[in-house]
Amino acid sequence: MTRILADLPDEDIKWLDAQAAEQGKSRAAVLREAVSAYRAEAPKDWLEIGFGAWKDRDDIGDAVEWQRRERASSTRPWDDDYEEVKAEFPDLFDAEDDRQRQIYLDMSKGRYPDPKKPAK
Repeated sequence: MTRILADLPDEDIKWLDAQAAEQGKSRAAVLREAVSAYRAEAPKDWLEIGFGAWKDRDDIGDAVEWQRRERASSTRPWDDDYEEVKAEFPDLFDAEDDRQRQIYLDMSKGRYPDPKKPAK
């Protein structure tokens, strides 16, 4: 076991001594138990802790459906899955999105005209 030196305010030392006396333990024993308890409560893995954090929310409806819709809202006209996402969430797209999609498709096939040349 490693010994450490720690500076604590006098107020905390008085509290620690009172706890030790009340429990019939040494100051060091109370500190060891406090560190063990703190470690047990400390997060192990933030991803694991966050997993399912929204499962009980009732303001967004089905959490998985909400997440799918949020992801769909960032679909762009040049994305390969544009048509599939638009078919599933048509209200997220408008005529301008369709116009941009057509421009993209035309450009990919080399059918889009060259930009106008400046007048001489």
